[in-house]
Amino acid sequence: MTSRDPAVVDQLDPPRDVVPSLPTVIIVHPKERRAKCSVLPLRGDPRLVFHKYPRRPADLSNYVQLGMTGPVLSADDAESGLLLLDGTWRYADDMAAKFADVPMRTLPAIETAYPRISKVRDDPTGGLATVEALYAALRLLGRSTRGLLDQYPFAAEFLRRNAALFERYPEW
Repeated sequence: MTSRDPAVVDQLDPPRDVVPSLPTVIIVHPKERRAKCSVLPLRGDPRLVFHKYPRRPADLSNYVQLGMTGPVLSADDAESGLLLLDGTWRYADDMAAKFADVPMRTLPAIETAYPRISKVRDDPTGGLATVEALYAALRLLGRSTRGLLDQYPFAAEFLRRNAALFERYPEW
C-alpha cells in the first residue's frame, strides 16, 4: 500500500454519511506469513470479505483497488467497494497484474508504523501495512473504522504519526 504527496491532502474533501453497500475485499497471497499478516485478526468482520490469491470475486465492476499508482482516493470513490491485495512486496506486481481491470487508487501521504525490513528488496517509500492502508482508506471515505486497529500492535504509533491527516476525517 502506498501514500502520496502531502500537498494532495488539501484536495480531499471528506464525504458525508456514506454507507457502502459493497464489502471491502481483501485478497491474501498464500505465501503471506500468517505471523506478519496485519489483517488476519480481522477475519470474521462483516465489512470484509477475504479470498486466497489467485481467487477473485466474480464481479469487481464497482470497486477500486488500493495500490502504488493511480489517482488519490477521494470522495468520488465513496460509493465504490475497496479491493486490497495483501502479500509481500515480492509478489505485489504479480498480484496487481491479475487485477489490472480494477481501477487503481493510492492514498495521500501517510506514514507507516510497521517496523519491517525486507531481505529481498527495499520497501517502497510510502509503503503501508495492509491494516494501515485499510484503516486510512475507510477513514478518508467516511466509513466505519471501529475495531480495525484493536489488535494491531503499532496502532497508537500509526495514529500519532498521522494525527494531522486523520483529524480532518471523523471516526465512525
